[in-house]
Amino acid sequence: MYNLALQQAKTYRKMEQKKNPQADLNKNRGLFFITGLVLVLSLVYAALEWKTYDDTGKYDLSMNVQDELIEEVPFVQLKTSPPPPPQVAPEIIEIVEDDEPIVETIIESTEPDPDEEIKYEDIVVEEVFEDVPIPFDVIEDVPVFPGCENDTNKKACFQKMLQKHIVKNFRYPEVEQELGIQGRVSVMFVIQKDGSIGEVRMRGPNKNLEKEAARIIDKLPKMTPGKQRGTPVRVPFSIPITFKLQ
Repeated sequence: MYNLALQQAKTYRKMEQKKNPQADLNKNRGLFFITGLVLVLSLVYAALEWKTYDDTGKYDLSMNVQDELIEEVPFVQLKTSPPPPPQVAPEIIEIVEDDEPIVETIIESTEPDPDEEIKYEDIVVEEVFEDVPIPFDVIEDVPVFPGCENDTNKKACFQKMLQKHIVKNFRYPEVEQELGIQGRVSVMFVIQKDGSIGEVRMRGPNKNLEKEAARIIDKLPKMTPGKQRGTPVRVPFSIPITFKLQ
């Protein structure tokens, strides 16, 4: 018995040695399983996505139009007014005689008669003087300051009397005197056609000094107006007033 079992074992070993390793089916079992699974899933997906369509060539699609979509368009007939009747000419034409006289329009000639003598009348040209100020240095008759009526050089007398007027009415402002403010104020005024003083303008270093200069000019007396060709005119005049501390 023991010998029989030993012999069978030897026989089994010999058979295992004779097997080809490439003929082992268990070697690629996993690969075969995955390949089969992929094929099965592909068949299932193709079966689910399979679609079928009806053959439309066997049907008349024009029969699918519903009767509710067909709308009848009413026929509208436009009414037009009849043309006006033609005008009928009168059968009898009456001729009326015009007894009123025709007045002819006479157009007179505007050409002068060469035989007629032309009389010329004396034409008087009036000189028109514009209201333009005449400077003191170029005016024919300078304004006359009161007291210079009999003086032969009225320009020099005017300036002399104006200086006396400024010195007589001069007053230094107290505030500017205490602060030591001094300077020159340029004053310009116009002697009007009636001899009064107007259009006074000042320019100086201080407002109070300008006010004092305007006060002095406002006290000027009325003068005899300056004349150009015998006609009173406006005469501008300018003079500096100096405020200087001793």
